[in-house]
Amino acid sequence: MSERKKTLTINEIYHSIQGESTWVGRPCVFVRLAFCNLRCNYCDTEYAFYEGKKRTLDEILEAVATFGCPLVEITGGEPLLQKNVLPLMTMLCDSRYTVLLETSGAHDVSKVDPRVYRIMDLKTPGSGEVGKNLWSNIDHLTLRDEVKFVMGTREDYEWACEKVRRYGLASRCHAVLYLWPDRSAPDCGMDSGGQTQCAVSTSDAQIHLEPSATWCLKDVRKSRTSFRGPGLTHGSAEAPPSIISQDR
Repeated sequence: MSERKKTLTINEIYHSIQGESTWVGRPCVFVRLAFCNLRCNYCDTEYAFYEGKKRTLDEILEAVATFGCPLVEITGGEPLLQKNVLPLMTMLCDSRYTVLLETSGAHDVSKVDPRVYRIMDLKTPGSGEVGKNLWSNIDHLTLRDEVKFVMGTREDYEWACEKVRRYGLASRCHAVLYLWPDRSAPDCGMDSGGQTQCAVSTSDAQIHLEPSATWCLKDVRKSRTSFRGPGLTHGSAEAPPSIISQDR
């Protein structure tokens, strides 16, 4: 069977505005694969656990092309559960798309095409799935990749800070992102997977910092450490590993 005739079970393919990561605000085609082996307690895409239709890689490429958008994100569910996602990502890269992969980090990322930007979601204790993290994945991360932590409690925040320091994620990755699950955030027309880096109210133009951002700011004040741009870069070894991002 040729690569293009291989199949994936697809939940949906649609065009929206990227609502997460350092790619936030950019038009993006989302290819959502079905199935996930995790059951995070804040998940808002449970419909992707079982619902999907088999489509050939050729059909998926054709569907993506109809949107005329150069940025594509492969998401789920958990995309890496389906092995044929690997040749799909390679084909997209060969077609000169910029490809993002949103993955839980519970599956081996080493076989992903090196041209793909991997956004790995390390599961915090509050997710209920912390035991599924595949820590060996960190060895395969590069300065193209991003790591995110979805936090529901102060315990999750402290846990995430410890992991950033232990594994040197601030220097290993392009960005480390702290997110807060917020189903009450207003619909701003962006796809953020039900998680916000900050909740923006379009009605009164107010920006409400998520709790994790408040904790980061407090830690910065305590350490009296300066941060410098672009984005936020560590000023000293004592600085809290907060949201770290460089302009692309």
